[in-house]
Amino acid sequence: MKYPIRIGTPLSPSATKVMLLGSGELGKEVIISLQRLGVEVIAVDRYANAPGHQVAHRSHVIDMTDGDALAALIALEQPDFIVPEIEAIATDKLVELEASGAVTVIPTARAAWLTMNREGIRRLAAEELHLPTSPYQFANSLAELRAACDVVGFPCIVKPVMSSSGKGQSKLNSSADVDSAWDIAAKGGRVDSGRVIVEGFIDFDYEITLLTVRALGSDGKTETQFCEPIGHKQVGGDYVESWQPHRMNPRALELAHETAKKITDNLGGLGVFGVELFVKENQVWFSEVSPRPHDTGMVTMASQIQSEFELHAKAILGLPVDLQLISPAASAVIYGGQDAHSIAYSGVEQALRLHGTDIRLFGKPESFTKRRMGVVLARGHDVEVARSQAKLAAALVRPLKTD
Repeated sequence: MKYPIRIGTPLSPSATKVMLLGSGELGKEVIISLQRLGVEVIAVDRYANAPGHQVAHRSHVIDMTDGDALAALIALEQPDFIVPEIEAIATDKLVELEASGAVTVIPTARAAWLTMNREGIRRLAAEELHLPTSPYQFANSLAELRAACDVVGFPCIVKPVMSSSGKGQSKLNSSADVDSAWDIAAKGGRVDSGRVIVEGFIDFDYEITLLTVRALGSDGKTETQFCEPIGHKQVGGDYVESWQPHRMNPRALELAHETAKKITDNLGGLGVFGVELFVKENQVWFSEVSPRPHDTGMVTMASQIQSEFELHAKAILGLPVDLQLISPAASAVIYGGQDAHSIAYSGVEQALRLHGTDIRLFGKPESFTKRRMGVVLARGHDVEVARSQAKLAAALVRPLKTD
């Protein structure tokens, strides 16, 4: 793709077309941001009526891990850009198509391929770029997992090499937990590769998401910019609240910027990257990176002049971006709380009466106990006030089973 591009008119021969592979709550916000810029958007997911399907110009339901099905859909729609929004995609097919010149993948097909697999990105970070990481081992069987845990030591974390949002993740306190961790990983992986990563614990003070934006500057060259650090709390590997800005000392922030730039420069392309880091005083360890907007970054819909979704949309199109923070803010997750095919929500009015709050209900067609169904956003004169308001408001919103 050559920049600058001309943005056409949706549903016309001049249309600029973007295909999202994965159309959850993050993809939905990207779609809305793209449509505000006059882009025609095609939303793809593995189930019908995904959040992004509800706002896109067109939608498709396919198994995105099926390379032939994915290639056929791309040939049918002929998008200008392909934007992976989840990990469970036939990224090897995207690499093949991009190499042939048939597609432009955001940020790159290689980035999507590497980050889909925890092994690929961990080996890149630790063994090629020599970034500090937690100790780690990989295992293909229960026997190998036992041996890997002995090498890494307890406590440790076991994750499928292909999963997201904490799915299939376990904390192991002793050898007695190994067998169950293997079973949990097998059930929780987005793609059942039968391979896991064992990560040792780091004695860190806090963890952050550093949203790193690669966009074109006025000279047409790629520039790297950083949003203010986002702090977050995780339970079982899944984020439950986030806040921005998270206070860091100057040296730790400098190291965080250096680490994020090194990994994103290697991955290349344009767009937003969610770089996850562990921090202790002046030490910074690389954890993971998502080559797309990050779930903890939903807080930017309240905190920044341009949310991470607007930043991603504009960077993709080669447009200028503005990372300015406008207010301390926080987000808190609304879970489904139950398994149901149809959900309604009570307490929304009461939640919105709390000062500085806003709500996003994602419109997911089916609820699970630990499925994210919405998020509360809150602003405050400082982060602690915003966090308190967000959690209070989220507790007031109650999903109700209607089927």
